[in-house]
Amino acid sequence: MKVKDVMGSVAVAVRPETSFIEVVDAMRRFEVGAVTVVDADGRPIGVVSEDDLLLKETELRMHAGAVFAGRRKREERRKAAGTTAGEIMTAPAITVTRGTPVRDAARMMRRHRIKQLPVIDAVTGRLVGAVRRSDLLKVFVRPATEIDREVTALCDRLGVDRSELATRVEEGVLTLSGRVGLHSQSSLLVAAVRGIDGVLDVENHLTHRCDDLARVQPLVSVTSMTEVEP
Repeated sequence: MKVKDVMGSVAVAVRPETSFIEVVDAMRRFEVGAVTVVDADGRPIGVVSEDDLLLKETELRMHAGAVFAGRRKREERRKAAGTTAGEIMTAPAITVTRGTPVRDAARMMRRHRIKQLPVIDAVTGRLVGAVRRSDLLKVFVRPATEIDREVTALCDRLGVDRSELATRVEEGVLTLSGRVGLHSQSSLLVAAVRGIDGVLDVENHLTHRCDDLARVQPLVSVTSMTEVEP
């Protein structure tokens, strides 16, 4: 699944000169945890999140008298002292396009510890929407029929007879049962099925006709040694 399949078509955006109070008002009015800061052409240049706003309440009070601080703390203090979106935003903006795989978007959110991503047009770079963590969770409530169709496509690709297999999906766990021709096909199919959007885990109950993964006893070679007189 792609971001376009789960994203929202509306994104809350502000200009760099938007005041702190107006940013707070926009986030409360639209009930979002972050707003995108865009330039005059509608291209994202940064994001203001709830964490950025809370810095004003915490950092200025805790470190008002501090003289020495690390780079991160200095940046947080600078943002906390800001009064406009451009001064308090986190930049550059981390963005995705409509064609970004959902799994990649989820990894980006987790890696950067953010709750939403601006979605931009791949050609113009302009803001076209937003995708939130709650949007990404939609992949885990996919109909079982959709997942079953993807299993069939994987079977065709791996040369597995789909008519001899049965699938069951319950709470994101896919159970595979039936018989395949080769043991290696079973291993490949299970690994491929784990990559299907909406599948959290796989229970493998497959059997096989031929074990092509059986270990072969290694040949032992004996080298004769000849003593050489000094």
